[in-house]
Amino acid sequence: MPLGDEGLLVRFAQTLDDCANRRAIAFARRLHDEPIPGVCEVVPNLVSVLLRYQPESITFQKLAGEVRLRLLAVDETDSQAGRHWDLPARFDGPDLAEVAGLLELDVATFLKAHAKTNLRVLAVGFAPGFLYCGMHPANLVVPRRKALRSRVPAGTILFAAGQTAITATEVPTGWHVIGHTDFANFDPLANPPVRIVAGDHIRFVSVR
Repeated sequence: MPLGDEGLLVRFAQTLDDCANRRAIAFARRLHDEPIPGVCEVVPNLVSVLLRYQPESITFQKLAGEVRLRLLAVDETDSQAGRHWDLPARFDGPDLAEVAGLLELDVATFLKAHAKTNLRVLAVGFAPGFLYCGMHPANLVVPRRKALRSRVPAGTILFAAGQTAITATEVPTGWHVIGHTDFANFDPLANPPVRIVAGDHIRFVSVR
């Protein structure tokens, strides 16, 4: 579908779904491997992919045709080819006990269950380097907090809505704060500025 006069959006679902997310990541990777002339940016999201293009180089109709051809060749297994990262983490966040209580677990049991999930990076967005990771099973789903925190620092580990997120800059949040990592996923002076990308896999390694 068109998005403004220089954008085309490919949407794989209306709500977050693991299969749709894998297809979005796989499609974005195919566009990276087989770029379309005239497309200047490809941005994968949770269940969609945005293509920014130059109208003077390619028309929307021509771009849509090229997109359809590449969609026919999308293989969801491409989304599993990301890198694996071990991130040092301290699980001592102020909301940790509350989250465990909402799930009717003690903290140790919650952390053990949390560590069992193979965390895949679903998307990078909202703020520079911000990581959405998931998906946790239904028995580990809690809603977001009712109260908004005006800011949390970079490296904050967040938990809500069946996902774990990691901030890379100082941001406001309504997610539960369960820990912190010293890993920095955003450096504006680096090229590229973001190290972990959608489709990568994360494992937390507890440190004191």
